[in-house]
Amino acid sequence: MMLVVVRVVVCVHIFMLFHFACLSSHSCHSEESSALLHFKTQLITNTTFYDYYYANFCPYVYPKMRTWENGTDCCSWMGVTCDSLSGHVIGLDLSCSALVGIIHPNSTLFHLTRLQTLNFAYNYFYNSQLSSQFGEFVSLTHLNLSSCGFEGDIPSQISHLSKLQSLDLSLNYGLKWEETTWKRLLQNTSLREIVLDQTDMSLIGPTPNPLSLIANLSSTLVTLSLGYTRIRGSLTSDIFCLPNLQHLILTGNELSVHLSELSCTTSLSILDLSDCGIQGPISSSFYNLTHLTSLNLADNQLNGSISSSLLNLQRLTHLDLSRNELSGQIPNVFDKLTKLQTLSLSDNNFQGKLPSSLFTLTQLSQLDCSSNQIEGPLPKQVAFSNLIELFLEDNLLNGTIPPSILSLKSLRSLDLSNNRFIGYISSEITSYSLEYLFLCGNKLQENILESISHFVNLTYLCLSSDNWSGTVHFQLFSKLQKLEYLSLSGCNSLLLESETSMNYTFLNLYALQLFSNNIIGWSKFSGKFPQLEFLELSNNKLEGKIPNWIHDIPSLCHLKLSHNMITSIGHQFPWYHFEYLDLSFNLMDDDISSFFCNTTSLEVINLSHNRFTGTFPQCLANTSSLVDLDIQMNKLHGNLSDNFKQLQLETLNLNGNQFEGLLPKSLSSCTYLVDLDLGNNQFEDTFPDWLQNLSSLEILVLGGNKLYGPIANLKSENIFPSLIYLDISCNNFSGSLPKAYIQNFQAMKIVGDEVQRRLVDYIDTSFGAIVGNILPEYDNSVIATVKGTNTPFAKIPTTFVNIDLSENKFEGEIPDDFGELHGLIGLNLSHNRLVGHIPHSLGNLTNLESLDLSSNMLTGDIPTELANLNFLEVLSLSQNQLVGPIPRGKQFDTFSNDSYEGNMGLCGFPLSIQCNNVSLQQCPSSEAEDKFGFGWKPVAIGYACGVVLGIGLGFCVFSIGKPQWLVIIFGGKRIKRRSRGNRRARTT
Repeated sequence: MMLVVVRVVVCVHIFMLFHFACLSSHSCHSEESSALLHFKTQLITNTTFYDYYYANFCPYVYPKMRTWENGTDCCSWMGVTCDSLSGHVIGLDLSCSALVGIIHPNSTLFHLTRLQTLNFAYNYFYNSQLSSQFGEFVSLTHLNLSSCGFEGDIPSQISHLSKLQSLDLSLNYGLKWEETTWKRLLQNTSLREIVLDQTDMSLIGPTPNPLSLIANLSSTLVTLSLGYTRIRGSLTSDIFCLPNLQHLILTGNELSVHLSELSCTTSLSILDLSDCGIQGPISSSFYNLTHLTSLNLADNQLNGSISSSLLNLQRLTHLDLSRNELSGQIPNVFDKLTKLQTLSLSDNNFQGKLPSSLFTLTQLSQLDCSSNQIEGPLPKQVAFSNLIELFLEDNLLNGTIPPSILSLKSLRSLDLSNNRFIGYISSEITSYSLEYLFLCGNKLQENILESISHFVNLTYLCLSSDNWSGTVHFQLFSKLQKLEYLSLSGCNSLLLESETSMNYTFLNLYALQLFSNNIIGWSKFSGKFPQLEFLELSNNKLEGKIPNWIHDIPSLCHLKLSHNMITSIGHQFPWYHFEYLDLSFNLMDDDISSFFCNTTSLEVINLSHNRFTGTFPQCLANTSSLVDLDIQMNKLHGNLSDNFKQLQLETLNLNGNQFEGLLPKSLSSCTYLVDLDLGNNQFEDTFPDWLQNLSSLEILVLGGNKLYGPIANLKSENIFPSLIYLDISCNNFSGSLPKAYIQNFQAMKIVGDEVQRRLVDYIDTSFGAIVGNILPEYDNSVIATVKGTNTPFAKIPTTFVNIDLSENKFEGEIPDDFGELHGLIGLNLSHNRLVGHIPHSLGNLTNLESLDLSSNMLTGDIPTELANLNFLEVLSLSQNQLVGPIPRGKQFDTFSNDSYEGNMGLCGFPLSIQCNNVSLQQCPSSEAEDKFGFGWKPVAIGYACGVVLGIGLGFCVFSIGKPQWLVIIFGGKRIKRRSRGNRRARTT
């Protein structure tokens, strides 16, 4: 087959050579030949670079300049066109020629002043500036510089090309338009085709409307493509009324759309307004564009239903309304749209049944109605004689899968996963076309496995479910020798080993996902996987050592064995070719001190929640490829060597081990670090202010160590600029709260949707993403306190902003600056020695859900501003010296007595002490706790003297009976602080 292709390409090239030679009756002019040869010396041919970047754009690559030889007629050179009368070079087409280099302003290219067509598309010119010399080609009618790597401002001289009919500068991501250049180009040319996708037009407009300037080309413009140019402005009806406009592509821009009823005759055939931020219902004007063959309104915020006037667009071949907010039932009008070839209505809120007319479209090759709420069975008979792809996943479809769909002769891809299909598939059905079959997440019966084994051309197969009863024999899948990806879960019993003791081989399988099964015989399995790269066997009740058949897979680079009962890795693992390793949540107790010393490519390692022993594997500190390391909750010990240098680390989680000594300062050189969790160890050091300049750090957990001393108030404007989660609880920090840090937590000042940071993922590379979002995401374990409850997270979302400084020895007042951290969800300052009033500025934290100021020495009243915290669900102000009435209304009416206990002077709901019945004498605050070593309540009684004590106690007993605080004192009871073992763990 390859030989045939090569012969065809060679024949095409030979034909082109003869074609170019015959175009001219004159020899090439010597000065133009010299200019071309000199231009050739400024560039190189690099087919490897081409294959990597441009293979999807060009049907083939041919280094055309290789035919350019001195002493030969340049009019015969490939890519060169000469005028048939004068012999001058008028055309130069070097597209897809694998050229690499720089086009300088003094290049001899610009000596070819008679050029009429110039095409350099899909070469790479090293981020060259687009020279103003291009404006000297005054005879140019066609200029194509698509995807050439040009950057910088587009020169105004481009507007001198008054004869230009076609301009394509697309896919030059660094090219920028000035407004004056854009205006002059439209004024001085008669362009028929403008293709500028992914150039930068953000400096144009929105006033005057840059799209309205197109009116200057009203009599000539046929194609306008400005996708992802960041152009701003309004899309109005007059654009659609341009008499010759056929193709309008504005995808990926933020446009306001103002369409009135079209009163003109339009020739528009292709309209792409996807990802333009269009809101509201679909304008009825779209349905008046009766010449449309392709309409793309995907990725907007369109809502409402689809009008039955859709049938006006009877010339449509392609319709895409996916990823919007459309609802209602899909109208039953498709019997009028008989030319439809592709239809996508996915990711909306459509309900009801699929319309029957949809299944009559004989020209349809692709149908995508996935991710809606469509229900009901599929019809038993369909007329999809040309259907290649059918995507109906993530709906509420039920019943059995019709044999007529599985038997479609042209069907290659079928995805019915995550529906409610039941029953079985007839063993009489055989498909020779199906390559991708996804039936995961249904209630099908296990006997379909035998039927599917007859689909001999399957390459991707997903059968994960929770409904497979009986015993499933894995050997069955060996019949599918073209299989590349297999996912199977939910088996009551999955037998790996062969009943006949025969070895069987999966020649092409590169991804195997067998999770949440009850696997039998994994240690005796003898199958061969010569191409396997991705293997997941998580949550399968696997026991013992990792068997040799896994060790012996030569191509394995991604392994996930989490959530089993595996006790040992076994003999030396072939780390050297691994990229991803997840052994978390097992019973492994190997000594890992010398692990990974022969690895060169490991990027993700998760050994968390095991019983691994030994010291930190120092070889990892020299692994430059390492991105994510999670070894939390093991039995590792010893000091960390200070050699974390030149690493690409984004995540380092050592929580819940027995590491000790100083924190390694070399972590400050890990400039990509996003998540650093060293909590619940035995580190003994001061606060690591040397981490403050890590611009990407978003999570810092140091709680549960032996860190000590004050946190210096550094004078800097760049202190932890991206931090959104800080936990330094359960240490011995002292002094005042770190006001300078609080003032500079810039990321915490941003609320919710305004923040543009990416999601923080403890293990950023998911097992699923590696194979194209087929496999599920990596399930790491992060537990944070949310609303007073330990909550597991697979990811910490950008909206979860938290500060925990509890259980230290901080003293002084709470800074007002906390009130500027508007993104805060949780704030815990409990069990310190804080004094003074609760800042009124905390009432500005309108996103706050949890506030814990308990067990301090705070005085004064509870600010009424806190009653405005509409999302506050957990509040603890207990064990302080607060006085006065408890605020009423909103969330405060939902809190129980526990939120306020231990504050003698508080009154009002929910306490039984009514504010109009009691007025207790308050005891002055003192430093008695520091001097005598016990809490403020007994000290308070000691300060109350004589008559005050007698009257106060008598009045209280008379009014409210035996008060709790009196029982505590005279009953000899003490307020007990939460022990470290009972504290609310943040990242266990």
